[in-house]
Amino acid sequence: MASSGGERVRASMQPAAEPNVIPFIDVLLVLLIIFMVTAPKPTVDLRLDLPRMGSGASLIEPTIVEVRDDPTGYRLFVGGVETTLDMLARKTLEHILAADPELERNDILADGRVFIRADLDVAYQNVVSVTDTLQVEGFQKVSIAAQNADAE
Repeated sequence: MASSGGERVRASMQPAAEPNVIPFIDVLLVLLIIFMVTAPKPTVDLRLDLPRMGSGASLIEPTIVEVRDDPTGYRLFVGGVETTLDMLARKTLEHILAADPELERNDILADGRVFIRADLDVAYQNVVSVTDTLQVEGFQKVSIAAQNADAE
C-alpha cells in the first residue's frame, strides 16, 4: 500500500505536458492594441487646383461660337463675324486675343472657355464637327450652350 501512495505523489509532481498559452495570448493582444493606437490614421487626400490671386487665366472671357442653320448646311460665327470650319480655331484665337492682347496662346488654349451655341435646326453632326475641330486645335474647355425651355 505504501507503494501506491508514492506513485500518486510522483504523478502530481510531474510538470504538465501542455503549454500554458493564455499569458502568450494576453501579451499578443496588448501588443496589438499598442500598434493599433500608435499606427497613423489613413488620411483622405483631395487634390484641388485652386485659383491664384492675380492670375490672368481666370479673367478670360468666354467666347461664343454660333452655329446657324442655312439652306446649304450651316454657317459659323465667332463674335458675330462669319467664318468657315477651316478657319474656326484661328478666328476664335484671334477673337480672344483681340479682347486681351497680353494673353499667351498656351494660356488661351488651356483656360479659354468656348461655348458653342447652335440653332435647333442644325444637324447634330455639324455641332460635333465644330466641337471636334476646336478640340483638335488645342482648346481644352469647349462646351455646348443650352437655353432653358422657359426662356423663349
